[in-house]
Amino acid sequence: MVKTINTSISGRNLFVKVKTAKNRKISSSMWLQRHLNDPYVVQSKKEGYRSRASYKLLELDAKFRLFSKNDIVLDLGAAPGSWAQVALDRGASKVIGVDLLDVEGLNGATFIKADFTTDECVDKIEEILGDRKLSLILSDMASNATGHKKIDHLRVMGLCEEVFHFADENLQKGGTVVVKIFQGGAEGDLLQEIKSKFTKIKHFKPNSSRKSSSEMYLVAQGFKG
Repeated sequence: MVKTINTSISGRNLFVKVKTAKNRKISSSMWLQRHLNDPYVVQSKKEGYRSRASYKLLELDAKFRLFSKNDIVLDLGAAPGSWAQVALDRGASKVIGVDLLDVEGLNGATFIKADFTTDECVDKIEEILGDRKLSLILSDMASNATGHKKIDHLRVMGLCEEVFHFADENLQKGGTVVVKIFQGGAEGDLLQEIKSKFTKIKHFKPNSSRKSSSEMYLVAQGFKG
């Protein structure tokens, strides 16, 4: 059954107070309290999704109509599997997920524990694909933050570049790529390269992204092949 997205999820009447445990820092207790009282966290538990991140993809799909029946989808930064859940709910016939962490299995999905930027991982994905092409590439990957904005931005752009170079060889004509970026967006030579290969480029920040986060998503549709 396909689930619809409610972008007006409210956190009213939902409040869990977390006491500071003996071995837990105050900052950790505050984060846990915010997490437990996050309406998207509560909603994900009710609807059986593995994390609140599902609603980011549901919003992206509602705005850009990402999915078609029998899609073959690549999910990068897949853990804990919530985007794969959405893709399968939306009719994907196959999802290939990649993450550095273990991901619990899902019917219709194959998860690879690997670093996407390595040749070994790319070879494994292409082995699973065989002679097929991907309809949709989703990337929620982000490098570990250093606290230095310029360095962090360059690292994220480096991941974006890897994704789009992979798409050159493995995305079907008319296909779509969605990548996480941060404030400032894709720029310079990379943005121009993306524009030359796709018919439509948009930036979008879902309502379900935390207000404190500078994350947003670049959606590139209509791959020219």
